Amino acid sequence: MDSQITNRKSEIRCVAVIGAGTMGHGIAQVAAMAGYQTRLTDTSSDALTAAMRRIGANLTGAVGRSKMTPEDADAAIARIATAADLTASVREADLVIEAVAEDLASKEQLFRQLDAVVGDTAILATNTSSLSITRIASATRRPERVVGLHFFNPVHIMKLVEVVAHPRSDPAVIAVARAAAEQMGKTTILVRDTPGFASSRLGVVLGLEAMRMVEQGVASAADVDTAMELGYGHPMGPLRVTDLVGLDVRLNIAEYLHRELQDPKFDPPRILRDKVQRGELGKKTGRGFYEW
Repeated sequence: MDSQITNRKSEIRCVAVIGAGTMGHGIAQVAAMAGYQTRLTDTSSDALTAAMRRIGANLTGAVGRSKMTPEDADAAIARIATAADLTASVREADLVIEAVAEDLASKEQLFRQLDAVVGDTAILATNTSSLSITRIASATRRPERVVGLHFFNPVHIMKLVEVVAHPRSDPAVIAVARAAAEQMGKTTILVRDTPGFASSRLGVVLGLEAMRMVEQGVASAADVDTAMELGYGHPMGPLRVTDLVGLDVRLNIAEYLHRELQDPKFDPPRILRDKVQRGELGKKTGRGFYEW
């Protein structure tokens, strides 16, 4: 392995993850599995308890499939500390990864708060799937040390991380953040800060068109998904992916992209709006385009 990359990895010793939900607990898991001391924080103690339970179940499953040893699983769990106190969790972190709700104002407020309490050399990363890294970075006094690290759900299985650079990014910071993601077992791609980046922009277009086909009676959700799985080799069809991501999340991203790019292909179809209004948000509510 290139010695420069090895040195960059060694710059990260402690990773703090903010938000213990769907994405946050997975990021904490892969960080701990990579050997990093990991701090997982959330305002909800119940969320932290649930996160550790899910991480434990994931690691137990990996042991059962002979993907890791019981000793390695125990060591990963031991590297994770949880706390509701944000300041205490991030103060000593070399890399802070935010995984809170996909709302720009909330993320800007959080990064202003982080800017005041983390060390001068800390890297601040956001797991946003589509929002402006430039805007988030501008909420701090260190925009050059802010980067996008877009993980995919489920984090412990999906291999891709989008590393998103904005105009004021420090290339050295990008390199360290990218190396850290690779240490977590991920394949990284580098993209420029633009609405939806690469993956969300492509994925949302495909998902919205699949919804329109169901809305127009072209085919059922299952048959549309099968067309993409067997006809194009996708491991999972766009509507099943939407159910896993959350229809409300997909709607918010589509509205953001439609507003920012002024492109009609991102205009959410009525079927999506109606399902969200009825509370059919996908797997998390038991119903979306499928029954769960």
